[in-house]
This record gives sequence, C-alpha cells and structure tokens, in this order.
Amino acid sequence: MYKYTIIVEKADNNYSAYCPDLPGCIATGATVEETVARMKEAIEFHLEGMKEEGLSVPKPTTVVRSIEVAVEG
Repeated sequence: MYKYTIIVEKADNNYSAYCPDLPGCIATGATVEETVARMKEAIEFHLEGMKEEGLSVPKPTTVVRSIEVAVEG
C-alpha cells in the first residue's frame, strides 16, 4: 500500500486537487472533503490504468513541509 501526497487548492467556486507523483491525476469538488474523496477515486483509477497498460506504479516521493514566515504590515 502506498500513501500519496495530494495538494488541495481553493478555486473560484470549488476546490481542486492534484498528486505531484502522478502527473495528470486531478479531481475537483464543492468542498475539501468531497475533493479528497474524489481524488482518492482518481488515484485508484489512474493506477489501475497504469497497470493495465503495463506501466510500473511510481512510488510516492513527494515530501510536504510547512514553513512559517513573518509577514509585516
């Protein structure tokens, strides 16, 4: 079992997400929770397609860190 990092971003009227380790694998939703659920489905579908095409499933390599910075003003 792999654990992939996803990035969820606020758009104008919804949320969108992507997986840096799986280029082209994206999802959208009305809420963060819906977007995450759809992204899980998208990743499963993406990996299934890769296997069917005989491609190797990439191991997760993305690392997430939060950095605190001072903002003046």
